[in-house]
Amino acid sequence: MRDFIAVAKEVFDLESSAILGLKESVGLDFNAVIELILGIKGRLVVSGMGKSGHIGAKIAATLASTGTPSFFMHPAEALHGDLGMLTYGDAVLTISNSGESEEILRLIPSIKARKIPLIALCGKRDSTLVKECDYFLNISVEKEACPLQLAPTSSTTATLAMGDAIAVALMRARNFKPEDFALFHPGGSLGRKLLTRVKDVMVAQNLPIVAPDSTFKQLIATMTSGKLGMCLVLEDKKLLGIITDGDLRRALNAEKFNALAKEIMTRNPKTIRQEAMASEAESLMLQYKIKELVVMDSFNVVGVVQLYAIAGV
Repeated sequence: MRDFIAVAKEVFDLESSAILGLKESVGLDFNAVIELILGIKGRLVVSGMGKSGHIGAKIAATLASTGTPSFFMHPAEALHGDLGMLTYGDAVLTISNSGESEEILRLIPSIKARKIPLIALCGKRDSTLVKECDYFLNISVEKEACPLQLAPTSSTTATLAMGDAIAVALMRARNFKPEDFALFHPGGSLGRKLLTRVKDVMVAQNLPIVAPDSTFKQLIATMTSGKLGMCLVLEDKKLLGIITDGDLRRALNAEKFNALAKEIMTRNPKTIRQEAMASEAESLMLQYKIKELVVMDSFNVVGVVQLYAIAGV
C-alpha cells in the first residue's frame, strides 16, 4: 500500500504557513472592519462564488451563531433578484481570492447605488474588487497546497481563518457570553445545558430526610428507599448536613454500627439556588468533586440535584 503521510504533512505545512502569513499582514484595516460591523444597524451579508462561496457560507453561519446577524447571499442568485435581501443598514462582505470574479463584480454597482458599505476579503491588492470596495482585508497566500496550483486550498483555509478572526473579535467587543451562545443553539446539548435551570432537573419529591439522632439502621433504610445514594440531615427544617453512600461505607469500614446521623454526616454541604443555571451546578460539582448539591430556596431545602441528571441534559 502506498504511503501518503508525507503528502498530508506537506499540506499541513503549506496551509499553516498561509495562516501565519495573515498574522504578518493584518493591520489597522482589520480594526476599521470590526468597528464598521459593530456600528451597522442591519446584517452583515456575505457573498462569494465557487469555493469562496462555500467558505463564505460558513463564515456567515459562524457570525450569526456568535451574535452578529448575518446570512450568505449567492452572487448568481443575487443578480436575479436576491439583491432585494439587502436593506438599509446592512454591510456586504465579498470574498474573491482573485478579486476578478465576474458575479461578484456585477453586484457592486447596485450595492454602491444603495450606499451599502463593501468589505473585500481578497488576495490581490490591485484587483478590481479591492479598488471598488470601501474596506480591504488581505487573504493572499504564497502557495496553494494543490500541486497544480489550481484548486483553492491554502487560500480557502486562510479565508476561513480570517472569517474566524472577525467573528472572535466581534464576540470580544460584544462581551458575548456562554448564555448568549446558548440562546442561538437551543437544540444542541450545550445550549440545553446553558438554558436549563437547577429547578428543572432537581429531585423535589420524597427526599430522603433523616433527623440528626437517626440510627444507623434508619439511615440505611432511608437511603435505600430514597434511591439517591444520600440522605439529608434536617432539624426543624434546618439543613445540618448530608450523608452520602461514601460516608456510609466509611462508617461501615470503621464498624461504627451504633453511630447516629449527626456523627457521620458531612457538615455544611455545598448548596445551590433553584434558580441557578444547571451549568453552574455542574461546575460546582466538578470543582469540589461531588455528585450532588442541596437545592435551597432562601433558607429552605427544596430539592437535590445530581451530576448525572445535568450530564443527561
